[in-house]
Amino acid sequence: MDLGAFSVSLAVRDLQASRAFYEKLGFAVFAGDASRNWLILKNGGHVIGLFQGLFEKNILTFNPGWDSDAQAIDAFTDVRELQRRLRAEGVRFEQEADESTTGPASFIVLDPDGNPILVDQHV
Repeated sequence: MDLGAFSVSLAVRDLQASRAFYEKLGFAVFAGDASRNWLILKNGGHVIGLFQGLFEKNILTFNPGWDSDAQAIDAFTDVRELQRRLRAEGVRFEQEADESTTGPASFIVLDPDGNPILVDQHV
């Protein structure tokens, strides 16, 4: 099952302090909007998102249809198909994609320890 590009979305207390810390580790701002309390940083193929006040827990994030540079790819498995496959495997959803739509959509599942996993398709 190809889930697309991977990143870790971190719930941070202080966006600027977190940005400064991760820049010391070699990350650079790639995208985002600091005025809206979120930034995406990259170090090579590694991607992290910093989100202040937007959610409570860190989230594992997958983006079907994107590569690690947030560029659309031609062939990928649509988020609704991934959702159908997971439902068939008995996975419980915290939030579901509307399967009657096309294009951007997302769903959230929790792993056995309660860690949120966001599958967020932007294309």
